[in-house]
Amino acid sequence: MLKQYCSEKAELVDASLKQLVPAEHAYAQVLFDSMRYSLFAGGKRLRPILLMAAADAVGAAGSNYLQAACSLEMIHTYSLIHDDLPAMDDDDYRRGKPTNHIVYGEGMAILAGDALLTAAFEVCLSQPGVQPAVLLEVAKEVARAAGAVGMVGGQAVDLLSEGKTLDAQTLQFMHQAKTGALFRASIRSGAILAGASAAQLENLTIYAEQFGLAFQITDDILDVVGTQEKIGKPVGSDVRNHKATYVTIYSLEGANQLAQQAVDRALASLQDFGSEADILRSLVKHLLNRDS
Repeated sequence: MLKQYCSEKAELVDASLKQLVPAEHAYAQVLFDSMRYSLFAGGKRLRPILLMAAADAVGAAGSNYLQAACSLEMIHTYSLIHDDLPAMDDDDYRRGKPTNHIVYGEGMAILAGDALLTAAFEVCLSQPGVQPAVLLEVAKEVARAAGAVGMVGGQAVDLLSEGKTLDAQTLQFMHQAKTGALFRASIRSGAILAGASAAQLENLTIYAEQFGLAFQITDDILDVVGTQEKIGKPVGSDVRNHKATYVTIYSLEGANQLAQQAVDRALASLQDFGSEADILRSLVKHLLNRDS
Protein backbone atom coordinates (compact mmCIF):
# COMPACT_ATOMS: atom_id res chain seq x y z
CA MET A 1 0.00 0.00 0.00
CA LEU A 2 2.79 2.44 0.90
CA LYS A 3 4.72 1.84 -2.31
CA GLN A 4 1.63 2.36 -4.47
CA TYR A 5 0.59 5.47 -2.54
CA CYS A 6 4.03 7.05 -2.86
CA SER A 7 4.30 6.15 -6.53
CA GLU A 8 0.91 7.67 -7.35
CA LYS A 9 1.58 10.85 -5.40
CA ALA A 10 5.09 11.23 -6.86
CA GLU A 11 3.64 11.00 -10.37
CA LEU A 12 1.15 13.75 -9.53
CA VAL A 13 3.94 15.92 -8.16
CA ASP A 14 6.16 15.35 -11.19
CA ALA A 15 3.38 16.21 -13.63
CA SER A 16 2.57 19.38 -11.72
CA LEU A 17 6.21 20.46 -11.42
CA LYS A 18 6.67 20.10 -15.16
CA GLN A 19 3.89 22.61 -15.67
CA LEU A 20 5.06 24.95 -12.92
CA VAL A 21 8.69 25.13 -14.12
CA PRO A 22 8.61 25.45 -17.93
CA ALA A 23 11.16 23.71 -20.12
CA GLU A 24 11.70 26.71 -22.37
CA HIS A 25 12.46 30.38 -21.84
CA ALA A 26 13.33 32.95 -24.45
CA TYR A 27 16.16 34.68 -22.56
CA ALA A 28 17.21 32.54 -19.58
CA GLN A 29 17.12 29.04 -21.04
CA VAL A 30 20.21 27.82 -19.17
CA LEU A 31 18.71 28.91 -15.85
CA PHE A 32 15.55 26.90 -16.48
CA ASP A 33 17.63 23.93 -17.64
CA SER A 34 19.59 24.12 -14.40
CA MET A 35 16.43 24.33 -12.28
CA ARG A 36 14.84 21.35 -14.02
CA TYR A 37 18.06 19.33 -13.94
CA SER A 38 17.97 19.13 -10.15
CA LEU A 39 14.20 19.19 -9.82
CA PHE A 40 13.89 16.05 -11.95
CA ALA A 41 17.06 14.29 -10.83
CA GLY A 42 15.22 11.40 -9.19
CA GLY A 43 13.94 12.71 -5.87
CA LYS A 44 11.46 10.58 -3.92
CA ARG A 45 9.11 13.57 -3.36
CA LEU A 46 8.95 12.75 0.34
CA ARG A 47 8.01 16.23 1.56
CA PRO A 48 5.08 16.66 -0.83
CA ILE A 49 3.96 13.14 0.03
CA LEU A 50 4.08 13.96 3.75
CA LEU A 51 1.93 17.06 3.18
CA MET A 52 -0.67 15.06 1.29
CA ALA A 53 -0.58 12.17 3.77
CA ALA A 54 -1.12 14.58 6.68
CA ALA A 55 -4.13 16.07 4.91
CA ASP A 56 -5.44 12.54 4.31
CA ALA A 57 -5.01 11.76 8.01
CA VAL A 58 -7.25 14.69 8.91
CA GLY A 59 -9.91 13.38 6.56
CA ALA A 60 -9.36 15.50 3.46
CA ALA A 61 -8.00 14.52 0.04
CA GLY A 62 -4.31 15.35 0.10
CA SER A 63 -4.10 15.54 -3.68
CA ASN A 64 -6.32 18.63 -3.53
CA TYR A 65 -3.28 20.55 -2.26
CA LEU A 66 -0.85 19.63 -5.00
CA GLN A 67 0.55 23.12 -5.61
CA ALA A 68 1.34 23.64 -1.94
CA ALA A 69 2.98 20.21 -1.94
CA CYS A 70 5.07 21.07 -5.02
CA SER A 71 6.31 24.25 -3.39
CA LEU A 72 7.97 22.15 -0.69
CA GLU A 73 9.79 20.08 -3.29
CA MET A 74 11.05 23.26 -4.93
CA ILE A 75 12.42 24.51 -1.61
CA HIS A 76 13.99 21.14 -0.86
CA THR A 77 15.64 21.05 -4.29
CA TYR A 78 17.04 24.56 -3.87
CA SER A 79 18.57 23.52 -0.55
CA LEU A 80 20.27 20.51 -2.15
CA ILE A 81 21.73 22.60 -4.98
CA HIS A 82 23.21 25.06 -2.49
CA ASP A 83 24.34 22.39 -0.01
CA ASP A 84 26.39 20.69 -2.73
CA LEU A 85 28.33 23.85 -3.63
CA PRO A 86 32.11 23.95 -3.01
CA ALA A 87 31.63 26.57 -0.29
CA MET A 88 29.22 24.26 1.54
CA ASP A 89 29.42 20.43 1.49
CA ASP A 90 31.44 20.38 -1.76
CA ASP A 91 29.79 17.27 -3.24
CA ASP A 92 30.26 16.16 -6.84
CA TYR A 93 27.37 13.69 -6.92
CA ARG A 94 23.73 13.80 -5.88
CA ARG A 95 21.33 10.89 -6.48
CA GLY A 96 23.96 9.22 -8.62
CA LYS A 97 24.35 12.19 -10.97
CA PRO A 98 26.84 15.07 -11.14
CA THR A 99 25.70 17.89 -8.90
CA ASN A 100 24.22 21.03 -10.40
CA HIS A 101 27.34 23.18 -10.14
CA ILE A 102 29.44 20.49 -11.81
CA VAL A 103 27.13 20.61 -14.84
CA TYR A 104 26.15 24.29 -14.97
CA GLY A 105 28.83 26.09 -12.97
CA GLU A 106 28.67 27.61 -9.50
CA GLY A 107 27.05 30.89 -10.52
CA MET A 108 24.18 29.28 -12.41
CA ALA A 109 23.67 26.72 -9.64
CA ILE A 110 23.29 29.51 -7.09
CA LEU A 111 20.80 31.30 -9.34
CA ALA A 112 18.84 28.09 -9.95
CA GLY A 113 18.51 27.60 -6.21
CA ASP A 114 17.44 31.22 -5.74
CA ALA A 115 14.85 30.89 -8.50
CA LEU A 116 13.35 27.71 -7.05
CA LEU A 117 13.11 29.20 -3.57
CA THR A 118 11.33 32.35 -4.66
CA ALA A 119 9.06 30.55 -7.14
CA ALA A 120 8.01 28.16 -4.37
CA PHE A 121 6.12 30.88 -2.52
CA GLU A 122 4.35 32.04 -5.68
CA VAL A 123 3.29 28.44 -6.27
CA CYS A 124 2.15 27.91 -2.69
CA LEU A 125 0.14 31.11 -2.56
CA SER A 126 -1.54 30.22 -5.87
CA GLN A 127 -2.97 27.00 -4.44
CA PRO A 128 -6.63 26.93 -5.56
CA GLY A 129 -9.56 26.05 -3.35
CA VAL A 130 -8.08 27.38 -0.11
CA GLN A 131 -9.02 30.52 1.80
CA PRO A 132 -6.37 33.29 1.56
CA ALA A 133 -5.95 33.41 5.33
CA VAL A 134 -5.13 29.70 5.41
CA LEU A 135 -2.63 30.07 2.55
CA LEU A 136 -0.93 32.90 4.41
CA GLU A 137 -0.65 30.72 7.50
CA VAL A 138 0.92 27.94 5.44
CA ALA A 139 3.32 30.34 3.69
CA LYS A 140 4.41 31.68 7.07
CA GLU A 141 4.91 28.13 8.34
CA VAL A 142 7.07 27.21 5.37
CA ALA A 143 9.06 30.48 5.41
CA ARG A 144 9.96 30.01 9.05
CA ALA A 145 11.03 26.42 8.43
CA ALA A 146 13.20 27.41 5.46
CA GLY A 147 14.85 30.44 7.04
CA ALA A 148 17.40 31.42 9.67
CA VAL A 149 15.68 29.64 12.55
CA GLY A 150 15.08 26.58 10.39
CA MET A 151 16.85 25.00 7.46
CA VAL A 152 19.31 27.83 6.70
CA GLY A 153 20.15 28.24 10.39
CA GLY A 154 20.79 24.52 10.73
CA GLN A 155 23.08 24.60 7.71
CA ALA A 156 24.97 27.51 9.26
CA VAL A 157 25.54 25.53 12.47
CA ASP A 158 26.63 22.56 10.36
CA LEU A 159 29.12 24.72 8.48
CA LEU A 160 30.50 26.24 11.68
CA SER A 161 30.79 22.84 13.35
CA GLU A 162 33.13 21.10 10.91
CA GLY A 163 36.17 19.80 12.74
CA LYS A 164 34.66 20.59 16.14
CA THR A 165 33.34 18.32 18.86
CA LEU A 166 29.61 18.80 19.24
CA ASP A 167 27.53 17.80 22.23
CA ALA A 168 24.31 15.87 21.74
CA GLN A 169 22.12 18.92 22.37
CA THR A 170 23.80 21.02 19.67
CA LEU A 171 23.70 18.11 17.23
CA GLN A 172 19.97 17.66 17.80
CA PHE A 173 19.28 21.37 17.31
CA MET A 174 21.32 21.43 14.10
CA HIS A 175 19.38 18.56 12.58
CA GLN A 176 16.00 19.72 13.84
CA ALA A 177 16.66 22.94 11.96
CA LYS A 178 18.54 21.71 8.90
CA THR A 179 16.47 18.63 8.12
CA GLY A 180 13.58 18.38 10.55
CA ALA A 181 12.12 21.86 10.08
CA LEU A 182 10.96 21.27 6.52
CA PHE A 183 9.47 17.88 7.45
CA ARG A 184 7.63 19.63 10.28
CA ALA A 185 6.36 22.32 7.93
CA SER A 186 5.28 19.73 5.36
CA ILE A 187 3.14 17.80 7.82
CA ARG A 188 1.76 20.82 9.64
CA SER A 189 0.95 22.51 6.32
CA GLY A 190 -1.03 19.49 5.15
CA ALA A 191 -2.94 19.46 8.42
CA ILE A 192 -3.62 23.20 8.32
CA LEU A 193 -4.79 23.08 4.69
CA ALA A 194 -7.15 20.23 5.57
CA GLY A 195 -8.69 22.08 8.54
CA ALA A 196 -7.16 20.05 11.37
CA SER A 197 -8.42 20.62 14.90
CA ALA A 198 -6.01 21.97 17.51
CA ALA A 199 -5.59 18.47 18.99
CA GLN A 200 -4.95 16.91 15.59
CA LEU A 201 -2.39 19.57 14.72
CA GLU A 202 -0.60 19.08 18.04
CA ASN A 203 -0.37 15.31 17.58
CA LEU A 204 0.78 15.63 13.98
CA THR A 205 3.43 18.14 15.09
CA ILE A 206 4.81 15.57 17.53
CA TYR A 207 4.77 13.00 14.74
CA ALA A 208 6.60 15.39 12.43
CA GLU A 209 9.34 16.14 14.94
CA GLN A 210 9.94 12.46 15.66
CA PHE A 211 9.84 11.63 11.95
CA GLY A 212 12.51 14.25 11.29
CA LEU A 213 14.66 12.90 14.12
CA ALA A 214 14.37 9.30 12.91
CA PHE A 215 15.12 10.40 9.34
CA GLN A 216 18.32 12.19 10.33
CA ILE A 217 19.56 9.38 12.56
CA THR A 218 19.03 6.81 9.81
CA ASP A 219 20.69 9.21 7.34
CA ASP A 220 23.77 9.28 9.57
CA ILE A 221 23.67 5.49 9.79
CA LEU A 222 23.49 5.18 6.00
CA ASP A 223 26.60 7.35 5.65
CA VAL A 224 28.42 4.55 7.49
CA VAL A 225 26.75 1.35 6.28
CA GLY A 226 25.17 2.42 2.98
CA THR A 227 26.56 2.19 -0.54
CA GLN A 228 27.11 4.90 -3.12
CA GLU A 229 24.96 2.95 -5.59
CA LYS A 230 22.01 3.03 -3.18
CA ILE A 231 22.25 6.53 -1.67
CA GLY A 232 23.47 8.23 -4.85
CA LYS A 233 26.51 9.95 -3.36
CA PRO A 234 29.83 8.90 -1.81
CA VAL A 235 29.53 7.30 1.62
CA GLY A 236 31.73 8.35 4.52
CA SER A 237 31.53 12.06 3.70
CA ASP A 238 30.67 12.91 7.32
CA VAL A 239 33.89 11.30 8.53
CA ARG A 240 35.96 12.98 5.80
CA ASN A 241 34.47 16.36 6.71
CA HIS A 242 34.98 15.73 10.44
CA LYS A 243 31.28 16.14 11.15
CA ALA A 244 29.60 15.10 14.36
CA THR A 245 26.74 12.68 13.74
CA TYR A 246 24.46 10.47 15.79
CA VAL A 247 26.81 7.58 14.97
CA THR A 248 29.98 9.38 16.11
CA ILE A 249 28.34 10.52 19.35
CA TYR A 250 26.23 7.48 20.25
CA SER A 251 27.90 4.65 18.25
CA LEU A 252 26.19 2.68 15.49
CA GLU A 253 24.26 0.53 17.95
CA GLY A 254 23.21 3.55 20.00
CA ALA A 255 22.06 5.41 16.90
CA ASN A 256 19.90 2.45 15.86
CA GLN A 257 18.29 2.43 19.30
CA LEU A 258 17.59 6.17 19.13
CA ALA A 259 16.00 5.77 15.71
CA GLN A 260 13.71 3.04 17.03
CA GLN A 261 12.70 5.23 19.98
CA ALA A 262 11.85 8.14 17.67
CA VAL A 263 9.73 5.88 15.45
CA ASP A 264 7.90 4.52 18.49
CA ARG A 265 7.11 8.05 19.70
CA ALA A 266 5.90 9.03 16.24
CA LEU A 267 3.57 6.06 16.13
CA ALA A 268 2.26 6.82 19.61
CA SER A 269 1.33 10.34 18.53
CA LEU A 270 -1.08 8.86 15.98
CA GLN A 271 -3.04 6.73 18.45
CA ASP A 272 -6.13 8.97 18.19
CA PHE A 273 -6.21 8.67 14.39
CA GLY A 274 -7.86 5.84 12.50
CA SER A 275 -6.90 4.04 9.32
CA GLU A 276 -6.74 7.38 7.49
CA ALA A 277 -3.30 7.85 9.10
CA ASP A 278 -1.95 4.44 8.05
CA ILE A 279 0.27 5.98 5.37
CA LEU A 280 1.93 8.16 7.99
CA ARG A 281 2.44 5.09 10.16
CA SER A 282 3.98 3.16 7.28
CA LEU A 283 6.22 6.06 6.26
CA VAL A 284 7.86 6.41 9.66
CA LYS A 285 8.28 2.64 10.12
CA HIS A 286 9.92 2.48 6.70
CA LEU A 287 12.72 4.77 7.92
CA LEU A 288 14.17 1.90 9.97
CA ASN A 289 14.63 -0.20 6.84
CA ARG A 290 15.50 2.37 4.20
CA ASP A 291 18.66 1.98 2.16
CA SER A 292 18.67 5.33 0.35
